[in-house]
Amino acid sequence: MAMALDGARAGAGAALAVTVPRDKARAARQLWQALRRDELTNDADAALEPVPVGRPARPRLVHPGQVPRRRIGSPAGHGALLHAVAHIEFNAINLALDAAHRFAGMPFSYYADWIRVASEEAHHFSLVRTYLEELGFAYGDFDAHNGLWAMAERTAGDPLVRMALVPRVLEARGLDVTPQMRSRLESIDDRRGVAILDVIARDEVGHVAVGSRWFQWCCETRGLPPEATFLELIRTELPTPPKPPFATAARLQGGFSDTELRELEALDAARRKQR
Repeated sequence: MAMALDGARAGAGAALAVTVPRDKARAARQLWQALRRDELTNDADAALEPVPVGRPARPRLVHPGQVPRRRIGSPAGHGALLHAVAHIEFNAINLALDAAHRFAGMPFSYYADWIRVASEEAHHFSLVRTYLEELGFAYGDFDAHNGLWAMAERTAGDPLVRMALVPRVLEARGLDVTPQMRSRLESIDDRRGVAILDVIARDEVGHVAVGSRWFQWCCETRGLPPEATFLELIRTELPTPPKPPFATAARLQGGFSDTELRELEALDAARRKQR
């Protein structure tokens, strides 16, 4: 088991360091296949220290406010929306691989969970990238921002904080906004784009659930109450709480409690009153 565990962590680090998006996606899928087949072994020379994230030279990363907004009815607007989805999924591969590589001392099932998530995110990225290319664009053609990975860096010191603020905040936000993106694609009768979003939305509920499960595990092993701990991290670690409306059914399936959702609503209401 120890050998497989070290092999899983080392393999996640090797995939994380890959810079070419297509190759990174392939590496993530192959790592999950090797884990499922029990083919991972321990390499005495494998680096288990955190590795720098591999990313391509493009897209150019800018401040979120500098990412241009384009109308969905134009070819460029259509491509920009799909490119934004591809960028989210590429970052999601990195987030899952980093979660599997960075944090030592977790149960083997933790590493297996995040490697599986990385493989599914790689599948999502490949679906969007292929479709984007068929529309005449490539991943990297549009500017993007680095908000997802910035949060990974901020939470690099503690798996409890990482599980709270990446899957349960940033990735859960994807559950909230996907219906609007889906509507935009429906408005131009992009059935293939809608079908891809449906695949992503289905799997992302499970990914948020993985984050919820391991956040709760971290809390329980430290004797902390999960709901209160999560809400305290929202108050102390984020400049603003997540904004409604929330995809309530999807979030509940992803491991949120009714209490957490009510408290998030209350935090947002209090923020708006203070304006």
